[in-house]
Amino acid sequence: MNEMKARQQHRRTAIATAVMMMAALTAQAQAQAQAGGSDGAVATVVVTGVRAALEQSLRQKRSADAVVDVVTAEDIGKMPDKNVADAISRLPGVNTQSSAGGEGGFGENDRVSLRGTSPSLQQTLFNGHAISTGDWFILNQVGGNVGRSSSFSLLPSELVSSVVVQKSPTADLVEGGVSGAINVITRRPLDLRQALTVEGAVQANYNDLSNKTEPQFSALVAWKNPANTFGVLLQGFSEKQAVRRDGQEILGYAPISPTSAAALANPALAGVAVPTFIGASLFEQTKKRSGGAFDIDLRPSRDLALDVNGFYSQLKAPHQNTNWLAAPANSINSANQLPSNPVVRNTTLVAAGFAVNSGEVDNIYRPDAGGESWYLDVNGKARVNSDLSFTGKLGKTHGVGYDRSDVYYQNNVNGGMNYALNGLSPAAVSYPGGNTTSPGSTAWAGGGEAQSVDQEKYAQIDGEWRLHDSMIEALRFGTRFTDHQRTAEHPLETRPGALGFSNPGPAWNGQLYPSDFANNLGGNLASNYFKYDGAALAAWGAVPGNRLLDYTVRHNWTDEFQVKEKTAALYLMADFGGERWHGNLGLRAIDTRQSTIVNLAGGPAPITGSAFGAYTPTTFERSYRDYLPSANLKWDARPDLVLRTALAKTMARPDYSALGGSVSLNDDALSGSGGNVNLNPVRSTNVDVGAEWYYAPKSLLSAGLFYMDLRSIVAQGTSSGSYFNNKRNTQTVYQITSPYNTSGSNKGLELSWQQPIAGSFGALVNYTYADGKLDDGGELLNSSKDTYNVTGYFESDRFSARLAYNYRSAYKAGVDRGASQHVDSMPSLAASFNVKLTEQLSLTFDALNLTNETIKMYAENKDRPRAFYSNGRTFYVGLRAKL
Repeated sequence: MNEMKARQQHRRTAIATAVMMMAALTAQAQAQAQAGGSDGAVATVVVTGVRAALEQSLRQKRSADAVVDVVTAEDIGKMPDKNVADAISRLPGVNTQSSAGGEGGFGENDRVSLRGTSPSLQQTLFNGHAISTGDWFILNQVGGNVGRSSSFSLLPSELVSSVVVQKSPTADLVEGGVSGAINVITRRPLDLRQALTVEGAVQANYNDLSNKTEPQFSALVAWKNPANTFGVLLQGFSEKQAVRRDGQEILGYAPISPTSAAALANPALAGVAVPTFIGASLFEQTKKRSGGAFDIDLRPSRDLALDVNGFYSQLKAPHQNTNWLAAPANSINSANQLPSNPVVRNTTLVAAGFAVNSGEVDNIYRPDAGGESWYLDVNGKARVNSDLSFTGKLGKTHGVGYDRSDVYYQNNVNGGMNYALNGLSPAAVSYPGGNTTSPGSTAWAGGGEAQSVDQEKYAQIDGEWRLHDSMIEALRFGTRFTDHQRTAEHPLETRPGALGFSNPGPAWNGQLYPSDFANNLGGNLASNYFKYDGAALAAWGAVPGNRLLDYTVRHNWTDEFQVKEKTAALYLMADFGGERWHGNLGLRAIDTRQSTIVNLAGGPAPITGSAFGAYTPTTFERSYRDYLPSANLKWDARPDLVLRTALAKTMARPDYSALGGSVSLNDDALSGSGGNVNLNPVRSTNVDVGAEWYYAPKSLLSAGLFYMDLRSIVAQGTSSGSYFNNKRNTQTVYQITSPYNTSGSNKGLELSWQQPIAGSFGALVNYTYADGKLDDGGELLNSSKDTYNVTGYFESDRFSARLAYNYRSAYKAGVDRGASQHVDSMPSLAASFNVKLTEQLSLTFDALNLTNETIKMYAENKDRPRAFYSNGRTFYVGLRAKL
């Protein structure tokens, strides 16, 4: 209770500080404005900036036939948040998370989900086409977390003109989103106001946990001819950021074996869940995102247009992860130790002591981790006559996430171990008689290479035939083809070499964890742990004989798969309407041809030579068709009141790792993940009903109900299986997580209000309730019941400020190491300030995670914590200039 009060007080203090900052800057800006207008002259007010962006977003939302929400950049390169994912998280029904799989968060929101569903169930588009991205973290490159969701970590906000979140589908919308689609719109030179546009920004970002400041740069040049028929745009960016994450990780739970000495001595312990590992985890990283975009825009007449645009982004994300591990499960099940003073609560061994810690110290250095993404897109438009026109799109997109030359080194530990879990507060861990401040001998060594490659070629033609009918306004029709390929590759996973256990370990220079390690996590966690320098780990791993660097023997084929998909789609849609109503009715038909190549153990003529066993690459072919009808209806009940309803069938294809049938194993945690090549796509019938009241300029009060009948949702289950343990050199029982099709539903409510207040002030508030569940009683992944956003803003001719508070309730993120992984409820507070120093120069300030929240994760219940992570606050200060 005292901790809760202290936390609430801390949160109120942080909020109060931010509010006072806003108030002080507001007062200063108002004083300057009053001083400038002391002659009594009446100034002409031009609505720009925040209010103009909000007005444009509402105009797009109101005119759309479907259920949409829009975020518009208030100026070139200035989204309302530093991160695009954060910007759209202010919309009703939108959730973000800072990880793709079981790795926890790294301080920047990375994935976006809609209406309490998984990020893989929404379709992310870039100017209406798919975009391939690459994940830099290895857990999302191989194994069970290779998903379909796009990583926003490769996408700088400077590129974006607007983001359209479409929640009710139309027949002309690319299929693949059960919950909706997010379409990121970039800028085109002929849409800009000036003939020559030149902009640049320089920023410094500071993270108060890493205590480092790094630079960021961006620039844009656009030109168009006086006739507004030809234009060229170029953009470039380079953004560097220091990341530090303090954490305590409980890496899964295992049942106490009934044949263990502990269970034989105390039968009540048999089957009780015990933590596999409890680690003090320090993650350190400096990442750099750089790239650019171009757009060549040609519109020689109103009947002809051609646009060629491209994008490239590279993320270099080297990092080091050190984890000091207690091992209760190994101490009981492997070392056959008797726990002292065992405490069982909620079928979990929440406290015990051991004479010997069967744990280790994990040291992981990944100097060449990263990802890249690019696309080249060609668009054309031709108008045959006043009633018939065609548009076309042709392009390719490519993404890769990689981890090369990584070194994994384990130390042995000495002494005993005591632990006590504390629910959603960090566990107490001590090592009586043990030495934590200097390295022990070599326990294991590894590392290697992995990567995931994603690419797609696409082509489409769309037509519009305007009709002179009293009800049907136009017929839209088209076809689209894609050729998509996703691979997961693990060509090298090393192990200790002939001299690995006899040679000295990495050179140690006396380095320890930071003295303030885990200060933000709560509890009373120690920081007196040794750590290696990354270069020392790399040097040790490169010594001949220390590791077995053999691409044949150490080829880890168990993690690999390849998925190929070819799709062909046709659609027909009618736009209809009358004096006060409008809508569309259509049908989209899709043929999907899928080929999955997985490596199966054994076989009649297997590939041999790998220490992971003999295997046979096996191809599984399948095809299926989907017919997706959709209908949207909008009725202007009054000039200021819009009523909407929508009904549609939707589909989304399963994650790539869910289709990949190989089994990925963790030899320490005795857990693994596998795929299911026979998975059906996720299919749903969606219903939307809503009302929007535009009761004043730039104002909206809206309410909407949604329902998804999920007939073939993908869920995750756990089963036991016997596999070869590479570290123990024997067959071992693992807990394997694998996907299966089941049914479920998702229903909810969205409420939204926004309005200017007292001239320069304004507010945006929204709330979403989502009740997602599986018919067998299980939880729908990523479903938060409650999400709300409160944003306040101030804007004058020289100054603007924004304070945004976001909250989402607890949700299940997945299954990791044989145990569920829930993320506890968490708020966030962000701020943004802009001061116009001159007409050409502005001062900018952005702040993220002002309340310094801790990410808390737990398994089946809160007596089984999974992780506690702190990333610190991040601040951006910069100058933005334009000609």
